[in-house]
Amino acid sequence: MTRAGAAGVLVLVALCGASLATGVADLSAGGAESVDTLLISRLPRTLAVVLVGAGLAVAGLVMQTLARNRFVDPGIAGTEQSAALGILLATLLWPAAPLPATMLAATLAALAGSGVFLALAQRLPPTEPHLMPLFGLIYGGVITAGVTFVAWHMDLLQYLDIWLNGDFSGVLRGRYELLWAIAAMVGLAWWLADALTIASLGREVGTGLGLDYDRMLRLGLLIVAMVSALTVVVVGLIPFVGLIVPNLVSRLRGDNLRGTLPWVALGGAALTLACDVLGRVLRYPYEIPVGTTLGVVGAAGFLALLARELRHG
Repeated sequence: MTRAGAAGVLVLVALCGASLATGVADLSAGGAESVDTLLISRLPRTLAVVLVGAGLAVAGLVMQTLARNRFVDPGIAGTEQSAALGILLATLLWPAAPLPATMLAATLAALAGSGVFLALAQRLPPTEPHLMPLFGLIYGGVITAGVTFVAWHMDLLQYLDIWLNGDFSGVLRGRYELLWAIAAMVGLAWWLADALTIASLGREVGTGLGLDYDRMLRLGLLIVAMVSALTVVVVGLIPFVGLIVPNLVSRLRGDNLRGTLPWVALGGAALTLACDVLGRVLRYPYEIPVGTTLGVVGAAGFLALLARELRHG
């Protein structure tokens, strides 16, 4: 491991320690109650934050590769909003659906939403890369408006707020284990890293190099949809992680996915953990949802990325 890699791991370990130590309950007294609090609440929460942060960052990297645009991620491309639509439809059509069935509905909706976004985005002029994120924001806003309208009519606005604003405060042992599937999606992205790098060159070049471009597109969309659906089902919508982290890593480490993917996963986990801990201490003993803290931090980062691109573009 390089010195930079060791430093990154140490930062993540320090943030995990801060997450385990931060909370209303005092663990310094020790005893069975403190151990229960650690194992039932804080450790599952910390693991959930790491899994979600790493997964969303990698999903953003994959989405940017497929769209060939640095300014999109599952939140901007309407993937997470489509997952919320799938959850809403599952709730309306099958109120007693088990969690895996709800997750399947969210995944299928996220796949459809991502596919429609990519199909429409391909019609945008390639010489205007900033049009794609603007189109994505409008596209995601339209989906959110439709979901809100249906939820309002069906008296489900309270549930909708849970899906659209990510919050780890409800994560407990037994209520987050589905998120381990995100680790499998990250592993799949690592396995496909070289093929995804070729896919980033475009359909014609990729096909000329022997790549089954359509199959790679489907697999990439599956990774993005699964990570987004799992996140929205378990903790709600988490913005900007998949946008900010891949851009920062690519500027430091280049565009080869096999080389950058571990750094992207590490950075996503660290950023989400830092914002989650920040939300717990800003109004202690109350919490600010991580979706809110990341929304502020991520929006500022997104504007900084756009400004930098416009200056150098």
